[in-house]
Amino acid sequence: MLSEYVDTGVLPGLISLVSRGDETRVDVLGKLAFDGPEMQRESLFRVASFTKPIVAAAAMILVDELRLSMDAPVDELLPELAHPVVLRQPDGPLDDTVPAERPITLRDLLTFRHGLGESDHPALREREQELELRTFGPPVPRTRLEPDEWMRRLGTLPLQYQPGERWMYSTGSHVLGVLIARATREPLETFLRARIFEPLGMRDTGFTASDPARLTTAYLGEDVLDAAADSQWLVPPSFPDASGGLISTVDDFHAFARMLLADGDGVLSPAAVAEMTTDQLTPAQRTAAADFLGPDTGWGYGLSVGGGRYGWAGGLGTLWSTTPADGTISILLTQRALWTWPEALFAEANAPAW
Repeated sequence: MLSEYVDTGVLPGLISLVSRGDETRVDVLGKLAFDGPEMQRESLFRVASFTKPIVAAAAMILVDELRLSMDAPVDELLPELAHPVVLRQPDGPLDDTVPAERPITLRDLLTFRHGLGESDHPALREREQELELRTFGPPVPRTRLEPDEWMRRLGTLPLQYQPGERWMYSTGSHVLGVLIARATREPLETFLRARIFEPLGMRDTGFTASDPARLTTAYLGEDVLDAAADSQWLVPPSFPDASGGLISTVDDFHAFARMLLADGDGVLSPAAVAEMTTDQLTPAQRTAAADFLGPDTGWGYGLSVGGGRYGWAGGLGTLWSTTPADGTISILLTQRALWTWPEALFAEANAPAW
């Protein structure tokens, strides 16, 4: 099914993995770029929003160790969000605000209910672009801002909704990365490497490509978004994007998925994994998010939950699903942005088998 899209030139290449128990099947098809060398199992992909569950797991490590509390205000570590104001009406003027009814918490960030996210409010989107926060759209180009300046600018925005009121995609993960770095007093990638990547053998995962020769080229349709030869992922970022900035391989991400399926496997507590993979949304919030998440689908921490599965997608061309009941993990890595896929390909690749 998938080879047809490589053979006909819709996709330059892809890697698919399906595992259950001790059995794993991996298929490697096509090339690193339309005019590039052959794809290899060790090829590097911009996994985009696969970053979100990894960073959520990092936050839960700190909860397990009592270094962060789920429902305590984040004010001490994120003073930029200590006194938020909220739009009086979600579609109202940016200067017509009221004080937030309560502080923002870690739970709000993990569940994307802290009041900001990918918005349909034109003025909020324009202001976000003016501030160069880069929370909307693909992570190309990266923001040039350092984390402290990024947070300072974010803190000047009003929230669109009260904390806890509404699910709004993505921005919570950006903020979560800064929170983790401040809580641990070390760069985000340093903590991820010590507590997740190294214990799980994820040697090729990080915010910078570990081997430029193995890096795929990313496409928007047939147009190049980020070429391997001069990719922005060849240099460390000013702002480690905890929402969509990681590079990884199929085996690295499989190791992360297997850790969750194994109740944390010593990296996380079973209770933390259970919380991450349980729908946290109210029925009303789930209904309001249905256009983005899909019908009957909720949100855990950094991943979607529904239909007996959990997992997520990366906008630059990646899909992941785990079915706990039978222990099936499915991963598909491509280098064509999802919203530019032909409808038939998206329907097939995102079918229940995935």
